[in-house]
Amino acid sequence: MAREDGKPVVPSKNALPPQLPGTTRDAGPDADGALIDGRRRPGFRNPLPDRLTQENPGAVRAPPPEAFPTSEFPIPDRYRLLKAFCPEGGLFTGINAVCHSTRDPYHQNVLKGDRPLCLPTEEEQHRREEAGIPPCATPKFLGLKHEDWFFVGTAISDTVVEPRSFPTPQGVQTTERPGSLDVFGRADSLVLSQTFLAGFSLFKGSTAFKPPEIEYKLLIAYNINYVDVNERRILNVAPSVRSRRFDHFLGVQEAFVDYHLRNTSDRYDFDSLRIGIQPFQSDFRGFLFNDQQLGVRLFGNRDNNRWQYNVAAFFRLEKDTNSGLNRVDTLPRRDVILTANAYRQDFPVVGLTSQLSVTYNMNRERNAVKSDTNGFPVRPALLGDLRGRDYDVVYFGYGADGHIGRLNLTAQAYAVVGRDRNSFFTSRSANIRAYFLAAEPSIDTDWARFRVSALYASGDGNPYDDIEEGFDAIFENPVFAGADTSYWIRQTIPFAGGGRAVAINGRNGILNSLRSSKEQGQSNFNNPGTMLLGAGADFDLTPKFRLSVNANHLWFANTTTLQVLRVEGSIPKAIGWDLSASAIWRPKAIQNVVLRLSGAALLPGNGFRDLFTTNRRDGTFYSILANATVSF
Repeated sequence: MAREDGKPVVPSKNALPPQLPGTTRDAGPDADGALIDGRRRPGFRNPLPDRLTQENPGAVRAPPPEAFPTSEFPIPDRYRLLKAFCPEGGLFTGINAVCHSTRDPYHQNVLKGDRPLCLPTEEEQHRREEAGIPPCATPKFLGLKHEDWFFVGTAISDTVVEPRSFPTPQGVQTTERPGSLDVFGRADSLVLSQTFLAGFSLFKGSTAFKPPEIEYKLLIAYNINYVDVNERRILNVAPSVRSRRFDHFLGVQEAFVDYHLRNTSDRYDFDSLRIGIQPFQSDFRGFLFNDQQLGVRLFGNRDNNRWQYNVAAFFRLEKDTNSGLNRVDTLPRRDVILTANAYRQDFPVVGLTSQLSVTYNMNRERNAVKSDTNGFPVRPALLGDLRGRDYDVVYFGYGADGHIGRLNLTAQAYAVVGRDRNSFFTSRSANIRAYFLAAEPSIDTDWARFRVSALYASGDGNPYDDIEEGFDAIFENPVFAGADTSYWIRQTIPFAGGGRAVAINGRNGILNSLRSSKEQGQSNFNNPGTMLLGAGADFDLTPKFRLSVNANHLWFANTTTLQVLRVEGSIPKAIGWDLSASAIWRPKAIQNVVLRLSGAALLPGNGFRDLFTTNRRDGTFYSILANATVSF
């Protein structure tokens, strides 16, 4: 076959074969009918499918469009809907399911941030615009010129009644009972504590789906406490002071400004800056640093909140001795904390969040001699050569929290390196090398959770080798192994005979750190370390009632430090069994009213008996905690 110009025709590789005379070509599948769903070819209209009909005898059909009123208009937000039902005059007093008092924190309330401070009606807004004034007439010094400012008021009452017993040293100069002079006296004591907290948060922005643009926060705490013990020189250094104390203190626990720097994605990943007294927890369970301190913190997230980060500097405030609240009437301590951490969700497995952190603690209080309000020296601690100390220490940490399938898991590890300018055993500089491991796996079975707790904090094996190997935290407040339900975590055990005004462990702490005070003392890396192995369970018997039980066994990791300080040849490692149980009742099934009653007992082991030989040598020490928290 040839073209008109005589050149041969070269068939295309996609051309159809020639049709033979007397035959018809098969049209094949419709090319338009083979189009992918959702695609269309320009200029082509696919025929509409057949009309669908449905017969449903007896069904109520939708009303026609003319049945709907045309005099109603949509409102711009849900806040005006509630305002329409509950106007200022209270005209609709019968609809109690919608209208509630401002004293009711359980429903939508302007005092709890559920509605903005300024919410003008449409008529008021038009009238203000015509008058040339902002739609929200609020104090100029706050700069509240928009409708999206919210206020959250906070009022909390925290009541504690705590009978307890612990090895109580007896004063050398005098006692409560003449003729009863001994190393240890009566162990029973009573603590009554009432704390009132009041504060507010003022922030701009609809925070249901994005961070606030700016926030002002203030929280003040007032504590009243009464303590009654059976021996003198426990509550005050002066032998003439009776063994009872009544005290009160007003502290500032939060006072900061949080400024939203920018959004980094359309999913509201962000960067924010917070300056002032603010809460911070360096790991998932509060093993290293969990406090409310003066600081500067840059924080935010990335990748749709899969990455979160913190970079912060804190300047530690002095604490009140008897309440533990922040003092703002004195200069901050010469104790600086620089920390940075990053969280990654679903790493290394889905459901588990990993955290990497590095924390630097720089202490320069060598020449700052400090006594607490009861007259006991706290810096330096009265151990060894009694000289002041400076130190630099860096904590490298990895933590994990979440679940692997059905298994819940929380784990934390720290490696510590640094330099102590004066080891109180040698009066020389010493290197710091210590580590910490803790894990708490648990599993849920319907309304019960069963868990196992394990912890190891290294202890110093040779106080004279210029290497301090005992792990100590900056300000621990662990939620672990029963938390403050546990006897060992809740109570302070004085280290009588090895140091003056020094405790083996601190209140609301798990480490055997031999510090003068967790709140006012310095970290001490010449310590015996801690080992714990325990089991526990939580039973949600009803949505309002929870019962928890815990059984922990504790040991010293290494008793060499204790032997040197007590001038003893050998001290066993076993501290003993810590058994506890607690009941939590929430009458409203929410956190506004929480009632808790717990009891704990310490069954002393050989090491504890060796350190605290009393007339109750084989006795059991106890702790009972009744706590009522009411929040608005």
